[in-house]
Amino acid sequence: MPDMKEEFIQLFQENITREGSQALLDYLVNKSDFFTAPASTKFHGAHAGGLCEHSVNVYDCLKDYLERPRVAELYGLDEYSPETVAIVALLHDLCKVGCYKAGTRNVKNEATGQWDKVPTFFYEDPLPYGHGEKSVYIISGFMRLSREEAMA
Repeated sequence: MPDMKEEFIQLFQENITREGSQALLDYLVNKSDFFTAPASTKFHGAHAGGLCEHSVNVYDCLKDYLERPRVAELYGLDEYSPETVAIVALLHDLCKVGCYKAGTRNVKNEATGQWDKVPTFFYEDPLPYGHGEKSVYIISGFMRLSREEAMA
């Protein structure tokens, strides 16, 4: 499996070049838990590093989807710049930075009937904006978004 942190950074640097983007990348790499946080507590990416992995997967899926001829035909979508695609996919879940705390929970071991402590994550949001609004808020602290990017 490729190193998702390296892949994320490479995709970011190759595609996102507007003013403020390097400050945002510095924040993600050096001042946040973006690369170690899970994407959720129970569902997709519910493991350390899951947030970065999920973000790269969303980027790959969106890029592939937009390349389908039928998408443009059905929805009349204009071509989106590689920068816009990278911004809306790679950064869509920045709202989750700093929200997950590692802990344990008890789970009954079916084989022994004993309770075992297993690692888990708890979600504690210190800035309870809406999901999308909070991501836009964080990104906007570093660089400008078009209205369409903010809506996406």
